[in-house]
Amino acid sequence: MLKLQRSVYYYRHRRDPQTELRLRLKDLAAARVRYGYERLHTLLVREGWQINLKRVYRLYHEEGLSLRLKTKKKRISERRVPLSRPAAPNECWSMDFVHDRLADGRPFRLLTLVDNFSRVSPAIECDFSLNGPRVVAVLERLKENGLPQTIKVDNGSEFISKALDAWAHRPT
Repeated sequence: MLKLQRSVYYYRHRRDPQTELRLRLKDLAAARVRYGYERLHTLLVREGWQINLKRVYRLYHEEGLSLRLKTKKKRISERRVPLSRPAAPNECWSMDFVHDRLADGRPFRLLTLVDNFSRVSPAIECDFSLNGPRVVAVLERLKENGLPQTIKVDNGSEFISKALDAWAHRPT
């Protein structure tokens, strides 16, 4: 015999199913497959949703949106769209990291920025460790002379930082 109150046994929660939020979360997860629940929460907050991270986590797992850890099979690639060429200086910059080693074997990194029109480099930052806030500091320093309309980066792990993401989506 269980010593349980009748009201506990028959209790049914009256929580809102939050169908709009679930649909938006599914849409964002489908558009950005490699984003986890924390990055999706950031996108939802930017869109104006007043939502807690724990709620996004719960809905994310209830909908079965967790990241897939197995590798996909290689598929035939689609034809790439040719990139547009810049027509003036400071219209488009490219940003990338270069790695090398010193004579004593210590690795160092270079952050290179290049104007795609004039091929002039507005900044090269060199150090043994270049993290996201340091990249933001370089871009803020260049902001005094004027930033371009677009900055192109590769899909490497170097540019996936919360500091750089917050800087890119800051209100101007």
